[in-house]
Amino acid sequence: MKQIPLDLSADQPQSFDTFVTGRNTELVQRLQLLAKASADKAVHTGSASTDRFIYLWAEAGAGKTHLLHAVADAVGAQARVISAASADDAFDYTPQISHYLVDDVDQLFEERQIAAFNLFNQIREQGGWLVSTGTLPPTRLELREDLRTRLGWGLIYQVHDLSDDEKIAALLQATLTRGLEIPPAVLMYMLTHYRRDMPSLSRMLDALDRYSLATKRAITLPLLRELLQQESEEQ
Repeated sequence: MKQIPLDLSADQPQSFDTFVTGRNTELVQRLQLLAKASADKAVHTGSASTDRFIYLWAEAGAGKTHLLHAVADAVGAQARVISAASADDAFDYTPQISHYLVDDVDQLFEERQIAAFNLFNQIREQGGWLVSTGTLPPTRLELREDLRTRLGWGLIYQVHDLSDDEKIAALLQATLTRGLEIPPAVLMYMLTHYRRDMPSLSRMLDALDRYSLATKRAITLPLLRELLQQESEEQ
């Protein structure tokens, strides 16, 4: 049978609605409150510093970037997502931006670390909110001491990965939302024979749905194995 091209690159919309909370309830609630914070400078300059700076840490795939984009999605045009690949002026402070969201600070090179440090100070003095992410707690980051210290000033949250049971439950809920009938054994096989982070699992679930429709076959373990084999060959 001719192989059907797969698209495993498209992510789900990164919003609070599509984030599986698991053990991160307090963190998600905190970020939702932050996203609703007023852009009125008189309000957010008067807020406690620890409430205006949040640092999230976890290994890749736990959902740090998803949460940053969820804040951006909730805030709208007054939010700016910044990464190591962003343009130099992304770190420039502007009154039109209320929420600065810096992803993977541990990947910033020296000049970007200085820019992030300066941005932190400007937000502290002139108003705004800043959420940043990294793979380790601030005290273990290999960054400039001044920036590392700033990151430790605010609230610090570890983003907890989902347990296997939570991942299966989330995938089962996703199948119900899509109106799919997938045996739990198929989802368990996917979890144990494919990448284990939720974004990858969700993309594979979407690909499995499309593959089932394209081949006019029910979603079964043999169909999943065939799809995984095809994905492996395309790589």
